[in-house]
Amino acid sequence: MRKGRYSKYIRPLLYIIDLLIILFLSYTFLTQEIIDVFFIVFFWIVLSIILSFYEVYRFTKIIKIISLLTRQIIIFLLVLLSFFYFRNDQIASSSIFSFFTLLFITLNLWRIFLYVIFKKYRLITGSNYKKVVILGHNESTNRLRRFFNEAPEFGYRDLGFFTDQDVKGKLGGVHSVFDFIIENEIDEVYCSVKEHTNNQIKAFIEFCDVNVTALKFIPDNKELYAKNLHLNYYDLTPILSLRKIPLEDPLNSFVKRSFDVIFSLIIICFVLSWLIPILGLLIKLESKGPIFFKQNRPGIKEKGFGCYKFRSMSLNTRSEDSATRNDPRVTKIGRFIRKTSIDELPQFFNVLFGSMSVVGPRPHLWRQNEMYGKKISKYMVRYFVKPGITGLAQVRGYRGEIETREDIVNRTKYDIFYIENWSLLMDFNIIIQTVMNVFSGEEKAY
Repeated sequence: MRKGRYSKYIRPLLYIIDLLIILFLSYTFLTQEIIDVFFIVFFWIVLSIILSFYEVYRFTKIIKIISLLTRQIIIFLLVLLSFFYFRNDQIASSSIFSFFTLLFITLNLWRIFLYVIFKKYRLITGSNYKKVVILGHNESTNRLRRFFNEAPEFGYRDLGFFTDQDVKGKLGGVHSVFDFIIENEIDEVYCSVKEHTNNQIKAFIEFCDVNVTALKFIPDNKELYAKNLHLNYYDLTPILSLRKIPLEDPLNSFVKRSFDVIFSLIIICFVLSWLIPILGLLIKLESKGPIFFKQNRPGIKEKGFGCYKFRSMSLNTRSEDSATRNDPRVTKIGRFIRKTSIDELPQFFNVLFGSMSVVGPRPHLWRQNEMYGKKISKYMVRYFVKPGITGLAQVRGYRGEIETREDIVNRTKYDIFYIENWSLLMDFNIIIQTVMNVFSGEEKAY
């Protein structure tokens, strides 16, 4: 069984504890007005996103963590002073001093405690680790391997290296790394750029994209076929991450998940609560069968989930085939709800239960993954995030049946742009455009 499978829940929990500390101290020293406390917490969250305060990883040094915290608290102080000044709130200087002094001391001690405890936890239990392999054999890769092996408290498990050089200790030639990655469920691959041709690097990128594996580079002066490279240091070794995904940051993920839960509850309570009985009756009157249609589709990291829709077709044996123009399987009521996208509304239950998001790449059929996974560049990158009820590709006109290669290529491009450039504002914009498209009508909604 894979260790550390619950680690994704740790960081969001820690951030909630941060907010509880801020809430308690602000209520104790600054104000007892609930609305003011809400604004204080809100300012902290916004500043955290703008200043990348929570972009802390297992290889981040403690001095960097303290530096980020100091910057965050100083700017937080300036924002709060401005807020209370414009509100004409009279707060004693001693209260403000006590608040920020205790906040700085408490969060620093909290950060140092977590830093130490997680290093000890990984060292003692061997849990919460990432399995890695290295492509290449030179001074830089040897230094990186020493870092992995001499500092197990950072949570990396080095399984070995691959190279075409004739050296002892290698796991095999570069050509054999692909099967090894799949068989051993490797989390991260570290590639020495100087040892590989551009064609090899391109092959590594495409393979890791298809198999949803993180690929990072030990850089030199060679050209890389990638954009948005992100530089970090593992001890003294510079590491380039191929792709920086905003939603991999737990704070961004928490913000998006909170929005998903609130928005889905609103739709379920104020729309689906009365729509389901009415629409269910109409569906039952026209054709035999259930009100809802449930289909297994690939979700985040290609994990299957049951995707819900209002049933818009008569019962048939071709449920895995996408609807086409003038499809005889579609009922009369089904034609209406598909045209207006009402058939997708039950997916708000998927959102509430956590298998989908309101906005994201649309979940495709499993056979579409088989068709396009290795033929369309970057197609599998879509599975780095949760699928959505609507998405950027859909509001740009690439929804419904895939009729040409251009359809799936452009849909993939828009999905990847969304993944790499996500913001809550973008989500709002896509939702608004989706609603407008529903009322104006869409050519490919059938």
